[in-house]
Amino acid sequence: MSFELQFTPTAEQKYIFLKSAAEQALGNRIKSKKKKTSKQEGLFKQVYKTLELLANNPRHPGLQTHQYDAIDNPYNSKEKIFEAYVQNRTPGAYRIFWCYGPSKNQLTIIAITPHP
Repeated sequence: MSFELQFTPTAEQKYIFLKSAAEQALGNRIKSKKKKTSKQEGLFKQVYKTLELLANNPRHPGLQTHQYDAIDNPYNSKEKIFEAYVQNRTPGAYRIFWCYGPSKNQLTIIAITPHP
């Protein structure tokens, strides 16, 4: 089952920021003729892949998805919020916080952030 991704304004801003930082780093890397990708490029690639996995299967084992209680669901306070891993065993590892809804076959990305 495939899900359509919705973003809160905060999550969308963070996604756009990460994407622009990766594009800028790529441009700088091409200008300086370096072959090794930058941290910004790698981070955006990981975030993008995690979002693809979430859209295709929120229970994918690589995401290590689990319930997260410190954030309230924006649509229904009785519904659950989940945390998915973007990175693991990394200082300040990134996470994506999400919930089901607002409609059937939709996921809302609440936040893309370093682990709290």
